[in-house]
Amino acid sequence: MAADSEPESEVFEITDFTTASEWERFISRVEEVLNDWKLIGNSLGKQLEKGIFTSGTWEEKSDEISFADFKFSVTHHYLIQESSDKEGKDELLEDVIPQSMQDLLCMNNDFPPRAHCLVRWYGLREFVVIAPAANNDAVLSESKCNLLLSSVSIALGNTGCQVPLFVQIHHKWRRMYVGECQGPGVRTDFEMVHLRKVPNQYTHLSGLLDIFKSKIGCPLTPLPAVSIAIRFTYVLQDWQQYFWPQQPPDIDALVGGEVGGLEFGKLPFGACEDPISELHLATTWPHLTEGIIVDNDVYSDLDPIQAPHWSVRVRKADNPQCLLGDFVSEFFKICRRKESTDEILGRSTFDEEGREITDITHALSKLTEPAPVPIHKLSVSNMVHTAKKKIQKHRGGEESPLNNDVLNTILLFLFPDAASEKSLDTNTSTDNNNPPSENEEYNLYNQFKSAPSDSLTYKLALCLCMINFYHGGLKGVAHLWQEFVLEMRFRWENNFLIPGLASGPPDLRCCLLHQKLQMLNCCIERKKARDEGKKTSASDNITNTYPGNARKTGDLLGSENLKDTDKEKGEVGKSWDSWSDSEEEFFECLSDTEELKGNGQESGKKGGPKEVANLKPEGRLLQHGKLTLLHNGEPLYIPVTQEPAPMTEDLLEEQSEVLAKLGTSAEGAHLRARMQSACLLSDMESFKAANPGCFLEDFVRWYSPRDYIEEEVIDAKGNVVLKGELSARMKIPSNMWVEAWETAKPIPARRQRRLFDDTREAEKVLHYLAIQKPADLARHLLPCVIHAAVLKVKEEENLENISSVKKIIKQIISHSSKILHFPNPEDKKLEEIILQITNVEATIARARSLKAKFGTEKCEQEEEKEDLERFVSCLLEQPEVLVIGAGRGHAGRIIHKLFVNAQRLTESSDEAATMAPPEEELKRMGSLEERRQNSLSDFPPPAGRELILRTTVPRPAPYSKALPQRMYSVLTKDDFRLAGAFSSDTSFF
Repeated sequence: MAADSEPESEVFEITDFTTASEWERFISRVEEVLNDWKLIGNSLGKQLEKGIFTSGTWEEKSDEISFADFKFSVTHHYLIQESSDKEGKDELLEDVIPQSMQDLLCMNNDFPPRAHCLVRWYGLREFVVIAPAANNDAVLSESKCNLLLSSVSIALGNTGCQVPLFVQIHHKWRRMYVGECQGPGVRTDFEMVHLRKVPNQYTHLSGLLDIFKSKIGCPLTPLPAVSIAIRFTYVLQDWQQYFWPQQPPDIDALVGGEVGGLEFGKLPFGACEDPISELHLATTWPHLTEGIIVDNDVYSDLDPIQAPHWSVRVRKADNPQCLLGDFVSEFFKICRRKESTDEILGRSTFDEEGREITDITHALSKLTEPAPVPIHKLSVSNMVHTAKKKIQKHRGGEESPLNNDVLNTILLFLFPDAASEKSLDTNTSTDNNNPPSENEEYNLYNQFKSAPSDSLTYKLALCLCMINFYHGGLKGVAHLWQEFVLEMRFRWENNFLIPGLASGPPDLRCCLLHQKLQMLNCCIERKKARDEGKKTSASDNITNTYPGNARKTGDLLGSENLKDTDKEKGEVGKSWDSWSDSEEEFFECLSDTEELKGNGQESGKKGGPKEVANLKPEGRLLQHGKLTLLHNGEPLYIPVTQEPAPMTEDLLEEQSEVLAKLGTSAEGAHLRARMQSACLLSDMESFKAANPGCFLEDFVRWYSPRDYIEEEVIDAKGNVVLKGELSARMKIPSNMWVEAWETAKPIPARRQRRLFDDTREAEKVLHYLAIQKPADLARHLLPCVIHAAVLKVKEEENLENISSVKKIIKQIISHSSKILHFPNPEDKKLEEIILQITNVEATIARARSLKAKFGTEKCEQEEEKEDLERFVSCLLEQPEVLVIGAGRGHAGRIIHKLFVNAQRLTESSDEAATMAPPEEELKRMGSLEERRQNSLSDFPPPAGRELILRTTVPRPAPYSKALPQRMYSVLTKDDFRLAGAFSSDTSFF
């Protein structure tokens, strides 16, 4: 023993050569996953409710494992259910068969309309699938399949997991699964057969029963009854033409005489083809037993009319062509085009020979250059005229993208005031009857940053959309835009306000193009008011223009000045100053400025009683209550002031960039303050002109009362008097208010340089419009088009009243408002919005298609009509709808008639024969018995036959525990599948 123990003491390491194989590692990994997901042991849930597989929530979790270098994905599919109370039940669960075996016999959820294929075939609420990870990999050989199945069996046995475990074999498209479920002393094997061609002996119930019985191999002589559930599915594809109500739009009538231009304000809607391609009728016999029904190769009791349950589903056409969706999509495509208007219409549109002007946008600069020709021949209107002639000359009448009829119709729709000269003269921009501000649909433009639905911009977007779709495409869009720009210049020249725009400054809640048009309208308003003021001041007196000033024109302007003014007006044909954009521009002629020097400009710096006699008050609006000037006791007058300049969002952005670039230095801050105080300086000058002898304190009392602090003090005589002084910020040395007051001169508003140079701003707007490419234009107007499309969808939905569509429309509005508020939204996000609108349009079209097919409008009884409308609504929103009353109900009779008509069309040689409406045909069909005799020929052969056979028998021996057995069969034209779940008692085997 001692000798034997000596060598052992020298052994310090034991090497184990029994290393685990790849197969063992794979099994171990499967066990780890099952343990991680806590799928060990039995967990009984409550009985499955009817329809829970479709209405309930399914979840899944996945992991990845490998067998050598071959990867598999493991996925756990389970139905979410309320946890059952397990207290006090642990002892009872020992001999209970697994939950999945009990589910095999459950009849509440046969043939679920939407579920995983294994749920449909076996009725399971929980299972695990092991499948090849890559799509192109497949387990094809029988030895590999058996190896995987053995691995599953060992893993289930080692872990005690009672959840069924499946392995996917063969190619994925075949959906072939084999699996196993183990419990205490029991096992269920899941097997499958999949063939391309259906063997003749298995096309009916009797043949399938033979397979089921032979597979069970029950040793009992009186075999327990087999429970049978059968479903036949019939497909209807041949819809009658009159069942589809959508008519294609009449393109010729869009600009026809009888329709008129109003058609341009409407968007098309609806699907051009039937959005419902097929109707699937499923006739179900849920509880049959073997002895009460015959179905073999020569005779069948399975009459679809006699089926106790009917359910219907509709198959939707893939991407049906929808008019509104196409309309918006085609307009969106313009956004991706790169060509300019001139490139689309031809580069020679504005080319001229010799010394003629090259572009309308240079008209103003051309006017200001020295020229030997008379001024009236250089007016912008002449240039626009010349441009129009050259467009026609180069393009030719027949080559024009838009013919005159279409163009005139659109222009009259956009500019209704152009119908007569009289209406043009009296036009105002506030003629539109704006809907109330609380109208939610009207205020939708705030969210979309588009334009009000009654505005010119909105109408222009619709017209361009229609032109792009029906009349000339991109060239038509370019042509109409060019005409629109020419119309804008014509209105600017001739003081005609643009219709369809709200008065006031640009609305920053709208798109930039709408703001630009509003800015142009502001310019026209200012220019028009100024020109009218000139005429009034020259002919009568200035009282109408400045109510606070009662002096006559003759006191302000010498007779020579009046003559000079009239002379200037006669030459130009309009006020000369409307053409000037110089920085030193004044409202009156130059001699007024010289006269101003004689009035004593030096008094502007400090003001005082000595200079009052030399100054004449000018530009008074009205007296300011009881306030008087502090130093001379004269009443304080409110002056006529200039209105601040309106701004569009791009101008505001430019201004903020310029101010930001000035930096934070003292010099930059001072310059920034001076730039921002132009309006303050103008008001100070107007105040000085209206109140000669005033001081800064007087101005502050009117302009900023908070900055003038009054206190009660006792004077030398003991009287309580009010003493006022400027606030602390006004006393800061060299503050902007003091500097501006010192530089301000007593000049009334009418003679000041304009804060808002309408001439320059109008030319900037017109130039901006002229250089817009069709792509830029489409980007500007796309929010308006989406806005119009949403309104159209809402309008159509109100007629159908589909609750699911209402929710989607709200989502579209919410989604669009987030995206369209960005200056340059991404194309992908815009496409998503357009796709959502198209989907809603298709849904509404489907609703109308189904209502037409089921004749909801023809129902005479109100109750039947409501039932049909509810049925149609459910068809749209649910995967499968139960037909109340099956074939004997109102909806069932209509469905039956649809199949009858389709069968007659198929069997009859005269396929052109028109069918009577379903209701009339039903009246002529006779009694129920007669219909039963003809019902087999009324339906085509079933497109799919599904059968579920169930029983509970002891296997493999007579004394074994009775366990559930189930076989599912589906037969279609070129597909045959058997999915069996066969349980056996393993206690003594």
